[in-house]
Amino acid sequence: MWPWLRWCGFLSASLCVLACSTAGPSDRVAEPEAERGVESAGPSAPPVPVSFDAAEAAAEKLPRLRSLLVDRRGDLVVERYFNGANPRRPANIKSASKAVISALVGIAIERGLIPGVDAPIGPFFPKLLAGEADAAKRAITIQDLLTMRSGLESTSSRNYGAWVHSSNWVRHALSRRLVGMPGDGMRYSTGNTHLLSAILTNVSGKSTWEFARDALARPLGFELARWPRDPQGIYFGGNDMEMTPRQMMTFGKLYLAGGQTEGSQVVPADWITKSFVPRTRSRRSHRLYGYGWWIRDLGGCLTYYAWGFGGQFIFVIPELETVVVATSSDAPGGQRHDHREELYDLVAQHVIAPIKNSEAPRPGTIPLAEPRETTSGANP
Repeated sequence: MWPWLRWCGFLSASLCVLACSTAGPSDRVAEPEAERGVESAGPSAPPVPVSFDAAEAAAEKLPRLRSLLVDRRGDLVVERYFNGANPRRPANIKSASKAVISALVGIAIERGLIPGVDAPIGPFFPKLLAGEADAAKRAITIQDLLTMRSGLESTSSRNYGAWVHSSNWVRHALSRRLVGMPGDGMRYSTGNTHLLSAILTNVSGKSTWEFARDALARPLGFELARWPRDPQGIYFGGNDMEMTPRQMMTFGKLYLAGGQTEGSQVVPADWITKSFVPRTRSRRSHRLYGYGWWIRDLGGCLTYYAWGFGGQFIFVIPELETVVVATSSDAPGGQRHDHREELYDLVAQHVIAPIKNSEAPRPGTIPLAEPRETTSGANP
């Protein structure tokens, strides 16, 4: 089955989810009743050649951009590096790391190391959540951590410095007060994904880096660089991973292919489908969020993307069988907000639009309306 056809049924289900979202104080998003694809009617026609000269020209004008890669139906049609970057230099992918942590959780569940997304976290932290007052925290589930709905006060934004300078990141994250009930609205917090890294270390008997190397990177044909750890030696969950742009592309193509590479199932196919189901939405950007992946309309196509501070992106566009990778300077500065919007425009206008214009409409590829949003807050 060709990868894009596998997603057609899910595309329609996701559209239904967006159309049926209700206004109100909660940013929980209703989940579709079924997560299934459709049978293939046969292979798609060979792609019509497309020029990406305009994309490359637009990229050259972005001073913060470091790389732009485009893969269309398995062919790397654009690979450009800017401002001193090169193919061998790893990029700090920042919070795009959360998509990698999500993949590792899916692998751990498939291997029976974690009971499932509904498993409460209490048994994983028996000493840190032993008090009578911790009952609600013990009930936080794996899914709550994946979707940023733990209810714990965020460790990100203004709280980030105090967290990463604490003597025990896991204890600090778990000691945050509950500002909402587990499973309710999204409150973006890297503390959630760091707790997942601690859980992965616990259940696998390996560090998160070793587990990622053995279960993900090596099956994909590359070596994964080590990244920072907390004072207890737990690898940072959901931030500061390092990958080359080509490694990021390989990871994105794995998700486009339903978790398979060269006939081997690296990430469970159903985990990828579930990861791309919109389950909540950001209180600031209004973007939908699944299991470590953001979801939005981009250029009229349903797009799933891993997103890191400064402009680190992996865009997966199943309708077009296309993956786009961009890395950027991660230095703070007001220009990064404009840069992010310029990257969205570049991908929509100079990658997606030319491909769409070259191809006939495909079954199930219906336009995606922007979701109507009523919430506000301090999330990305």
